Amino acid sequence: MSRINKNVILALLTLTSSAFLLFQLYYYKHYLSTKNGIGLSKSKGGRIGFDSIQWRAVKKFIMLTSNQNVPVFLIDPLILKLINKNFEQVKNTSHGFTSECKFFCVPREFTAFALQYHLWKNEEGWFRIAENMGFQCLKIESKDPRLDGIDSLSGTEIPLHYICKLATHAIHLVVFHERSGNYLWHGHLRLKGHIDKKFVPFQKLQFGRYPGAFDRPELQQVTIDGLKVRIPKNPVHFLEEIPHSRFIECRYKEARAFFQQYLDDNTVEAMTFRKSAKELLQLAAKTLKKLGVRFWLSSGTCLGWYRQCNIIPYSKDVDLGIFIQDYKSDIIIAFQDAGLPLKHKFGKVEDSLELSFQGKDDVKLDIFFFYEETDHMWNGGTQAKTGKKFKYLFPKFTLCWTEFVDMKVHVPCETIEYIEANYGKTWKIPVKMWDWKNSPPNVQSNGIWPISEWDEVIQLY
Repeated sequence: MSRINKNVILALLTLTSSAFLLFQLYYYKHYLSTKNGIGLSKSKGGRIGFDSIQWRAVKKFIMLTSNQNVPVFLIDPLILKLINKNFEQVKNTSHGFTSECKFFCVPREFTAFALQYHLWKNEEGWFRIAENMGFQCLKIESKDPRLDGIDSLSGTEIPLHYICKLATHAIHLVVFHERSGNYLWHGHLRLKGHIDKKFVPFQKLQFGRYPGAFDRPELQQVTIDGLKVRIPKNPVHFLEEIPHSRFIECRYKEARAFFQQYLDDNTVEAMTFRKSAKELLQLAAKTLKKLGVRFWLSSGTCLGWYRQCNIIPYSKDVDLGIFIQDYKSDIIIAFQDAGLPLKHKFGKVEDSLELSFQGKDDVKLDIFFFYEETDHMWNGGTQAKTGKKFKYLFPKFTLCWTEFVDMKVHVPCETIEYIEANYGKTWKIPVKMWDWKNSPPNVQSNGIWPISEWDEVIQLY
């Protein structure tokens, strides 16, 4: 009888000990680990977070792209910010063991990568292998806008986005295409009728709401959470580009219609002017980029881009706009050092500043500085002979990228409102005789400069 009692007691003690051990494990997982901001890993060696679906999906994707020589790089804003914030730590652990998943395990629904399409050699094979590895993949295609100016090729489709889903996490692969201005472009993620709108929460994607343009990034390889990935060498610059990357195309179809109605000027004089204007615009862009000054196509140059995708041959100058808050005191010296002497300076920084530089072949570069008010923007003008001041009013606008004469340049996103403010509703009709003091519908008299200030505000060279 005593022996039976001993066995019962031993069994009870074993059961109690097991229950207590299970309680300790439960307590650690649901209380202590939550308090310390980590989860209990199921992976070998106690590596924290490496059982997350995010990390497993990214790992599988990187294995796939590496094995298939798909040249991808990480562009996910959330993860790039974390990498940049902890870059010293990333560099120090690039070749070592990491015990905690700190980047790819951050809760989110997507991880964004980019692909430079011109470096990709095996598109169809990759897509098939991805699905064999368990990914559900969606391919978004659209017409190649680079061919819109060529009637016979304007319907050619190119891949713009891939979305590959593994369980509850998706990889968004943004396809970057080369443009003639030596930059990278991605297209709009537009869902066609046959696409399942519930495949992923598309509205949460960071890229694809509109086409985007980016400087060509220099890449570096790092090890993140035990995975070798390539990232922009300057992640800060890439992150700064994202919110300002919106791109709008030249309207080739409308430009062709314009030239059917109004024949293009292909005389030697027109061709020579366009060549000189293009070179002047390229030099101005290079100079302002060195200064870190944003600019956009303005006045007749903007009209030429929007109406006919080209420089207006009878305009005789290149027009740029700059926000006055971006003005740099050394801007005149910078242009003079670039070989563009100052032709005139009107106004002053706090009121109606305008600069004009002399390019070759008698082509001028006019820079108008824009001032912001509560409900509108304006730039000023000054009549040299009389000191009269003029003000040109524009609705508020933001800046988008476009391609013009083989360059990536800014234009107002709200282009039609900008042009109609400057040229009225009849902007589609060419007007060769233009009086800057009376012709624009948005011009207002703005008083007169005091004679005592003329030497300061009217400088001719």
